[in-house]
Amino acid sequence: MTFKRSDHSIYLVSGCSTLTLKKGLEAVISTFDLSATSSSFFTTMSNSSFDKEKAFEPVGSIPVAVKAEDEGQIRARLGRYGLGKLFDAGVEARGIERVPEYERQNKHAIGLILFWFSVNIVLTTLPIGMLAQQIFTLTFPHAVGVIVGFATIGSTAAAFVAMLGPRFGMRTMVITRYAFGYWGATFVCLLNILTELGFSVIAVILAGQVLHNVNPHMPLVVGVILIGLISVLICFIGYDFLHHYERYAWLLMSVLFIIVYALGGHAGYEILPQVPLEAPAGHLRAADILSFGGVVFSSSAGWAPVAADFNCRLPVNTRPTKIFMLTFLGILLPIVFIMALGAVLMTVPAYAEAYINGEAAGVLSKVFEPWGRGGDFVLVLLSLSVIANNIPNTYSTGLSMQTLIPPFRHIPRAIFTVLAFIIYTVAGVAGRQHFTIFLNNFLAVLGYWLSFWVVILLEEHYIFRRKDGVLGGYDLDAYDTPRLLPVGLAAIFASLCGIGGAVISMAQVWYIGPVAAKLGPFGGDMGFEFAAVFTGVVYPPLRWLEIRKWGR
Repeated sequence: MTFKRSDHSIYLVSGCSTLTLKKGLEAVISTFDLSATSSSFFTTMSNSSFDKEKAFEPVGSIPVAVKAEDEGQIRARLGRYGLGKLFDAGVEARGIERVPEYERQNKHAIGLILFWFSVNIVLTTLPIGMLAQQIFTLTFPHAVGVIVGFATIGSTAAAFVAMLGPRFGMRTMVITRYAFGYWGATFVCLLNILTELGFSVIAVILAGQVLHNVNPHMPLVVGVILIGLISVLICFIGYDFLHHYERYAWLLMSVLFIIVYALGGHAGYEILPQVPLEAPAGHLRAADILSFGGVVFSSSAGWAPVAADFNCRLPVNTRPTKIFMLTFLGILLPIVFIMALGAVLMTVPAYAEAYINGEAAGVLSKVFEPWGRGGDFVLVLLSLSVIANNIPNTYSTGLSMQTLIPPFRHIPRAIFTVLAFIIYTVAGVAGRQHFTIFLNNFLAVLGYWLSFWVVILLEEHYIFRRKDGVLGGYDLDAYDTPRLLPVGLAAIFASLCGIGGAVISMAQVWYIGPVAAKLGPFGGDMGFEFAAVFTGVVYPPLRWLEIRKWGR
């Protein structure tokens, strides 16, 4: 065991000793110009402020990690799968294991905002804006207002979760264990796997449709498989490679979508003809705003369950406000930019008609119709933008699968990534003719579980895990040990209450809750709002009782 210096803090690092304990202590003392002797140093480490049961003990203002596997140890453990040469070639070996402080790097910090730009300046964000007029009959000004408002809420949720990544050095679903317990987090992992697979299905279907419209002789299935293959290749290689790809992918796509704005303007945006189609002010319009808002919230907050997966290698002393703002702006700005484009395109009568016949892919074909073969080339490029959107889904699905049960931790992350690709490709091929129905229903329901999950993490972090809270921090060594993690009963029961709140307030084609029905015959979807409120009220007292009984 050695002591390592990082900035103005000391980290205890196991498994990498290069000095004797005596020499190590002397090096630390001389480095910091301390007058204290080694005995007084041990006295300081053993005083009342140091709790051996907690690995989240500040030395200065930085947490101390007691144990964590380095990259070499993980490669050695997984080498029996015959992946040694792949690891040597650059394939990421690390899965859900915590990243030790001495392996953290600052090279992707500012790149976070570019990462989220690339993920959201894509084709799959566009159809969501189109739903405002085509499904919810909102005028363009009201559509933009809803997009900005609800995307802000969703981006805030994702940015909060992102702040936890550098502090823990863990993936998002592993962090979830500190509120839900080991087996309760398994339930959340299952929900997240379905969520990410759903996003991937949307991505590959839309890209496949666009490619099929460009070349009708190419079956839609081929486009679906092609986009999936490119995505899984990047995710198979892992963290650093996908960050490099996402750092630049947004540049070309931003230019292409600006061109789409310009072509729509040339065709003629017409705002006024939509006004008679909108529901009158009152309950009916409120219902449309709430229902569309739920879809927008789900799209932006949908990144929360993966937010820490892509910054957990940043240094532990990275400012949380920096992570929050880079993530918040990186999600909010491109979502508003692209969704507003989808909404304004529906004000062009010819585009609205094309949507009825060919959905979002049909609209884009109509937009670039005047360009002929040049327009087809641009459409191919736009379809490839989906890769940047599908990469986080594919990568994080593999991590969530690895988090499910203890034996899965010993199976390489890359194998689960390939499994995720197979599942969503098969689902995309099977559901390729029902894109709009799947998009609307999937995103609306998605927001329900995201809201109660984020609320539980938020209350756990700021009420029970704060420095002067009941637990006073996090035991970073406990992330993979069920008996050291919370029992999880409070989180599970609070989640069930959140589900109950969603059930009475949701409005879907197949079910309208009694509260939602108060806003008209089609209902106003308030599922994610009620889920958050019910969970937020119930969780604190239940968690207090859980801690009082089990002490964790």
